[in-house]
Amino acid sequence: MNRNKFILQIALAIFLILIAAFAGQLRKVQREWRSAVRIMPGASEPDVVFDPNQIDETRENGAPEVLVKFRPGVSGDAIAKITARLNDRVEDEIESVSGLAAIDDLDNLEAESIAAEYRALPEVEYAEPSFEISLDHDGGGFKHLHPNDARFSEQWGLDNDGRDGGKEGADIGALRAWVATTGGDDIVVAVLDSGVDYNHSDLQNNIWVRPDGIKQYEDRELGSIEDVHGYNAIENTGDPMDDNGHGTHCAGIIGAEGGNEIGISGVNWKVKIMPLKFMNAGGFGTSKDAIEAINYVIDRKRAGVNVRVISASWGAKVKSRGLEDVIRKAQEAGILFVAASGNDSVNTDQMPQYPAGYDLGNVISVAALNRKDELASFSNYGAKSVHLAAPGASILSTWLGNEYEEHSGTSMATPMVSGVAALVLSKRPELSVEELRSILLKSVDKLPHLNGKASTGGRINAAKAVGAE
Repeated sequence: MNRNKFILQIALAIFLILIAAFAGQLRKVQREWRSAVRIMPGASEPDVVFDPNQIDETRENGAPEVLVKFRPGVSGDAIAKITARLNDRVEDEIESVSGLAAIDDLDNLEAESIAAEYRALPEVEYAEPSFEISLDHDGGGFKHLHPNDARFSEQWGLDNDGRDGGKEGADIGALRAWVATTGGDDIVVAVLDSGVDYNHSDLQNNIWVRPDGIKQYEDRELGSIEDVHGYNAIENTGDPMDDNGHGTHCAGIIGAEGGNEIGISGVNWKVKIMPLKFMNAGGFGTSKDAIEAINYVIDRKRAGVNVRVISASWGAKVKSRGLEDVIRKAQEAGILFVAASGNDSVNTDQMPQYPAGYDLGNVISVAALNRKDELASFSNYGAKSVHLAAPGASILSTWLGNEYEEHSGTSMATPMVSGVAALVLSKRPELSVEELRSILLKSVDKLPHLNGKASTGGRINAAKAVGAE
């Protein structure tokens, strides 16, 4: 071989190496695909926005990007070898769903590209990006028992006397229900949201505290977590303090302490609220963190905690099989899942909203009503995909800093129904999740304008649900 030809081949080899290196670097700096989601409420703006081009600028390198469901029979060793081969690692296994894992990509590649790599493997059932979630505030002749809470007169959803342009009696019948029960502190409702201000004076006595007989939360990948008041899936800690406000507002609707002469009354005067934080102060979270929080609830239920309801005031247009799987596992554990239908003013039979749109036996999808007993202008609806309605416009509830605020959205209607579920369980704790759901769907006041808008055609009635009428 002559010298010139040898030099030419060396140069060609170097060129090919540089091209390969450049291609690898280009793949590394591809911008991550994320599905942006707003969480209810949002009466003045759409609450759910799908934008494949939106980038989470706050995402740190090494954050879990993909949820992968491996097929039955694929061993842990095999999974470790697969992830190592792709320069990934298993960040967390979702124990309640066999084979489901959150995958941490060590190269910080594009999330959809990573998911596609896993979907191409015969060992994988499905793979999907952990999409981003964000929230925006505001869109949008019987015996009675009256609480003495200072601002109860402003809670039209519980007792509508017709003031401020409202319709008398257009409420959930709380005063009549409370004759039968004001709730029970042995019933636990998990609020899956931005956390809860567990120091709020109107909430602190109704916040769940892990009993001495229940061991702290243990996760094989995440370690031991001292879950005194619940779970923070963002930081994998036991401190779910709310720094946004949305979760605290929802918690107050379910269970602000009644009859304590301050603030407001929740649908339950007595209940235990389990705070779950998967959204940060800016209102952002991921589907992966939501799944891990639900997985936590299932673990606590199996450990002996009487958690019977998950209240989820958020949603997305993106359908996640991982999220659907873990909600199905919650059903198997006996947990009702109450979800907001959304605030886009659309028919969700045609434009589905998730998790409210999952066709599962423990899911209830909730629309919002205004004080005139009309479907709120912002509320989604659907003859098949939405089940019932509840008050959700201008709802007063607890807020950060020991304050109270009014907010509107299906986010507010959802905890109304979750609260009624807890009332029912305080009287009939033996009910299965299927029986509880059936009672709630049958305990409605039929409203003509909800025909074709919700499968029951009605507004939840707490008095009927607890057997007070």
